[in-house]
Amino acid sequence: MRRRTLLSGLAAAPLAAPAIRPALAQAWPERPLRVIVPFPPGGAIDAMIRLLAPDLGAALGQPLVVENRAGAGGTIGTEAAARSGDQHTLLMVSMAHAVNPALYPRLPYDGADLVAVAPVAVVPNLLVVPAASPIRDTAGLIAAARRTPGGITYASAGNGTSIHLAGALFAAMAGVDMTHVPYRGSGPAIADLLAGRVDCMFDSVTSAAPHVAGGRLRALAATTAERAEALPALPTVGEAGLPGYAVDPWFAMLAPRDLPAAARQRMEAAVLGALRDGGIREKLAGIGAQPMPGDAASLQGLIAAETRKWAEVVQRAGIRAD
Repeated sequence: MRRRTLLSGLAAAPLAAPAIRPALAQAWPERPLRVIVPFPPGGAIDAMIRLLAPDLGAALGQPLVVENRAGAGGTIGTEAAARSGDQHTLLMVSMAHAVNPALYPRLPYDGADLVAVAPVAVVPNLLVVPAASPIRDTAGLIAAARRTPGGITYASAGNGTSIHLAGALFAAMAGVDMTHVPYRGSGPAIADLLAGRVDCMFDSVTSAAPHVAGGRLRALAATTAERAEALPALPTVGEAGLPGYAVDPWFAMLAPRDLPAAARQRMEAAVLGALRDGGIREKLAGIGAQPMPGDAASLQGLIAAETRKWAEVVQRAGIRAD
């Protein structure tokens, strides 16, 4: 009788809910990951994800497939990622991601369509002049621009690029009028700089440093908030005569907002883990890239702050997309 009572009580009692396990975190990714790079092959952003891909694939148990979807300043590839509806698509972005809302008022995606996964790297820009230039330092460049308003020219890889924006911010903060000369890419711009047809350029360390080392260009300063690791003796623009100036061309990984948090966190941990590896850091240094500190939360804040900052610069300088 007592046994029947116990059994009856057990039958009436609600079954305990099974323990909830982070199944998605363990299962994801279930197939190869697609990483969209919204720029052509061969640039810094393309090179850095291809350097990271083998380590990330090993950590996640699935390979990463890089897909270049270039065009319209990165907006075509960004739209493809934002609208993918795929939990196995990721996106690499550059500083242009924070600039484009001001350059393209009718973007085909909303900033909220994408969420931060992990910061990746900074590739500093250098303020450089031809070796034969009479301008010896940043203060000298500012003085020359004040003597001849509009007479000092600065080259860029095109309207709205980080090279252009670095120059526009420099002119605005120094209170000088400099003439922007846009080119279709960094290559032709630096060729004219080497020939002395333009006065200066805020070029990427990746392309400028070899010419500085070869004695064909003179580096006046780094645009970054901190000194460039590749040229630690070179002062920043802020140290060299324009306090508060900083342009840190950054690169980061984002994901469509419908990627579950557990998957984003696993990807974030994989990226940050890879960036701590000495071999990876050495390879990144080979392309002039410095691993970024921080995490997904700090990256989300950076994107918001940079979007506000560059909207003001673009509006003040009247910059338009090519």
